[in-house]
Amino acid sequence: MNSILKYLGTFKFWKELFIMTAGMMIAAGAVYYFMIPGKLVLGSITGLSIVISNLFGMAGITIKVSVVVTVINAVLLLLAWMLIGKEFGAKTVYTALILGPLLELWEKICPYQRLMEPGMTSVMGDPLLDLICFVLLVSISQTILFRINASTGGLDILAKIVNKYLHLDIGVSVTVAGAVICCTAFAINPFRLVVTGLVGTWLNGLALDHFTASLNKRKRVCIIAKDHELIREFIIDKLHRGCSMYEVKGGFSGEVNIEVQALLTQDEFAKVMNFIRTRNIQAFITAGNVSEIYGLWNKEHRKNGKETARQIKLDN
Repeated sequence: MNSILKYLGTFKFWKELFIMTAGMMIAAGAVYYFMIPGKLVLGSITGLSIVISNLFGMAGITIKVSVVVTVINAVLLLLAWMLIGKEFGAKTVYTALILGPLLELWEKICPYQRLMEPGMTSVMGDPLLDLICFVLLVSISQTILFRINASTGGLDILAKIVNKYLHLDIGVSVTVAGAVICCTAFAINPFRLVVTGLVGTWLNGLALDHFTASLNKRKRVCIIAKDHELIREFIIDKLHRGCSMYEVKGGFSGEVNIEVQALLTQDEFAKVMNFIRTRNIQAFITAGNVSEIYGLWNKEHRKNGKETARQIKLDN
């Protein structure tokens, strides 16, 4: 109990709480202004909730989409807690439960009916434009939340389970799980809109992978130079990053040199290049993008400067 209270008083907790709230505000805005009025049933629990709400409406029973979203998410949260982990589960409890109230908040702030001109059936007046706006906003929200080991709930929980146990990219997991749910839209929407939803689900997966890779992108820098010790000291003492050093032998000259290898942010890479340039160090340098890093990497510089990346996946 003391450890929990101590964590609640940390900067990390309040920072992530703010990020989760902001991310869910974006997601709720996308749902309220583009998904609900346009009846876009993309692969999401919200899309499934729209189907269920409309089916109840056809039977003469009025149930708000926000209520259905909350009930379904409550069930899925148990799966998140048991299959993914306590941290992910706890954060997703918060994000999932505030989606419904945030939908109500957007309705109070500015009902989408105010943004619709007479005769329009959606905010943008075109299913394709509604789809594009929705996908971009939701993908941004998902990327923000996945980055801090949280999610928007619903479909993201299912996608995270697939991602964890089948080791598929998170975007592919979202697409597969979403396509199944999207097909339920045949109950309330014409064939054209369902196909539009399937395309949107696919685009959502692509956009999510793109945004995730962009945020996680690092530079794998390899430097061969006689003044390798100066470069090593700069990386460790000035950038507070770790590096690896290898003995390499030139295939043409047969000369033995030392290669310094490090994983750096774009800003850190620029600083290394500037250091080499100002010191007039003769070096052979290669750099490639790395989209995934596993191990002791931290986006914040460690005080002792000792960081390693044990496994990397190159983003070709």
